[in-house]
Amino acid sequence: MSDAIQQLREEVATLHQELTRYGLVVWTAGNVSGRVPGEDLFVIKPSGVSYDDLDADAMVVCDLDGHLVEGTRAPSSDTAAHAYVYRHLPDVGGVVHTHSTYATAWAARGEAVPCVLTMAADEFGGEIPIGPFALIGDDSIGRGIVETLRESRSPAVLMQNHGPFTIGKDARSAVKAAVMVEDVARTVHISRQLGTPLPIAQEHIDSLHDRYQNVYGQAGGNA
Repeated sequence: MSDAIQQLREEVATLHQELTRYGLVVWTAGNVSGRVPGEDLFVIKPSGVSYDDLDADAMVVCDLDGHLVEGTRAPSSDTAAHAYVYRHLPDVGGVVHTHSTYATAWAARGEAVPCVLTMAADEFGGEIPIGPFALIGDDSIGRGIVETLRESRSPAVLMQNHGPFTIGKDARSAVKAAVMVEDVARTVHISRQLGTPLPIAQEHIDSLHDRYQNVYGQAGGNA
């Protein structure tokens, strides 16, 4: 096993704990994956394994067709979707899927989360879009993710009747997007219970997104 793969196994295992920390998953649902730098491989969570039992050795390695390359356990049931994203979006280095409550509630309604918060403009560059309904088991979900996000600045898509998938330059960035999408979905939901949220002008959305992506934070990242 290469040092790069072992390092990524450790990172992806640790990042799964962020999903439980922020209350984005229950039981064994959800998954994080990360692309192996310079290789047509990615590391992902095994299927149906408790988060308490996830460590570097539990992680599995797959090729970009979703076939198991390293590991003793079956990969996540969402592996085909992750693999499709990596094959068709070469700049993506991490993919996350959760069933976080508020984001999934918007997905159940088939409704995009409108951009009515500066935080949403910063992180998503507009609304959080809805992707098509697709069944688990082949690359249908992956196709829906790619088709939707190719037309959006958002690193998150709400797959209809299913839940959020997020992407990033690496696995950590994709986890951050998963945390942010749930926070925005919850806040906008509460705002709509109080009344009608006020829209943000497109020019301000563009300005906020550009500032956050290119100026905010310390050199080397805006997290």
